[in-house]
Amino acid sequence: MNAEIAERLIRRYVEGWCKGDAAMILAAVSEDCVVIESHGPTYHGRDQIARWVDTWFGAGGEVLAWEIRSLEVLGDSGFFEWSFACAWLGERYEFEGASIVRFKESLISYLREYATTAPLYDWEGAWR
Repeated sequence: MNAEIAERLIRRYVEGWCKGDAAMILAAVSEDCVVIESHGPTYHGRDQIARWVDTWFGAGGEVLAWEIRSLEVLGDSGFFEWSFACAWLGERYEFEGASIVRFKESLISYLREYATTAPLYDWEGAWR
C-alpha cells in the first residue's frame, strides 16, 4: 500500500466523521471492512457501517473534534493516535486513543479503536 494513499484514506475517514459526511466515510472503506469501536460495537461490511453512521448522525450524534496526533503507515497496515470529542444523546464525551488500520485494494479494510479509560497523568509524585 502506498503510504501517501493510506494516510489520505485515514484522514478522509476521520474528516468524514468530523463533517458528518457519511459518503466521505464510506468512500474510505472496503465493501467487507470491519470497524471495531473502542467500547465494543463491531460493524461488518460497508452496508452495516452505513447503517451505523446514518443511525448515529440521525440520532443527533456529532463529532466535535477528532485530532490525529500521530500517524504511521507500514506496508498494508497503519496506526494513528488521536484525541476525540463528541456529543451523543445530550452528553459530551472526550477521550484519547489509538487505532490500528489495515488496507486492501487501496481502501480501509479493518479499523480497530483503543481508548484511554482514565485521564492521563505523570506517574512521579502521583502516589505521594
